[in-house]
Amino acid sequence: MIQIGQYNKLQVAEMSQFGAFLDGGNLGNILLPNRYVTPELKPGQEIEVFIYLDSEDRLVAITDHPLVTVGQFAYLQVNDVTNVGAFLDWGLPKDLLVPFREQKLKMAEGNNYLVYVYLDDETNRIVASAKIEKFLDNVSPQYQPGEKVDLIIAGVTDLGYKAIINQTHSGLIYKNQTDQSPETGQQMPGYIIRIREDEKIDLSLTPVGTGAITDNVELLWKNMELSDGFLPLTDNSSPDEIKGLLQMSKKAFKKAVGSLYKQGKILIEQDGIRVKRP
Repeated sequence: MIQIGQYNKLQVAEMSQFGAFLDGGNLGNILLPNRYVTPELKPGQEIEVFIYLDSEDRLVAITDHPLVTVGQFAYLQVNDVTNVGAFLDWGLPKDLLVPFREQKLKMAEGNNYLVYVYLDDETNRIVASAKIEKFLDNVSPQYQPGEKVDLIIAGVTDLGYKAIINQTHSGLIYKNQTDQSPETGQQMPGYIIRIREDEKIDLSLTPVGTGAITDNVELLWKNMELSDGFLPLTDNSSPDEIKGLLQMSKKAFKKAVGSLYKQGKILIEQDGIRVKRP
């Protein structure tokens, strides 16, 4: 079944002067315009394409990759504002519409906004909404403490940074638990600290629990290998020095050093740590 706003693998039905017609099943043949047709493309061949409606509301196939697909959140810039809504740049020739009813505040040309992309059931058009809350937390969270997740920063509050978790749930990174200052729209890895009784989720930007030690050990080892086997860091190094070189706290650094030393992989010298060579 064809999924509008997603990538689909379709078979070439026939070639024409306008491009290649792809077999869209019950939706009929879908045109892949000439500018996307390669010389080797032949009838019967399967090709992966993105399906959406062109400026005349006709189904069309393209090999371009948009910045976001249906069912995802993204931080996009407004290209234009008209009497029907705001149009966002999502990397395709036809801009993405945010109807006025789906705007929290009136959008302005040139500004960026976090939106959710969905398929309008009535028109089959791909549209976006800035009212992201109604698309989040609609299923019970099943994460485990320490689990690594994908985050999109959704905004800043007095307590910390709101984040979208795995395109599905909302969570919070407390300001007093991080020295980073992520920006709205930024995508980054994060970690589950806990799920509260009210199903609100606390997050961390650094590994937590037993997984944290393993991750920090791997990070330290990788940095030592990239630095010819030596890092000029010791117990007397400042937290800022360690953070600048490794992006980890001094406490995490000392635990990682201890782990590698016990494994017999490093030597602790007066002016730093060195990989132990055979």
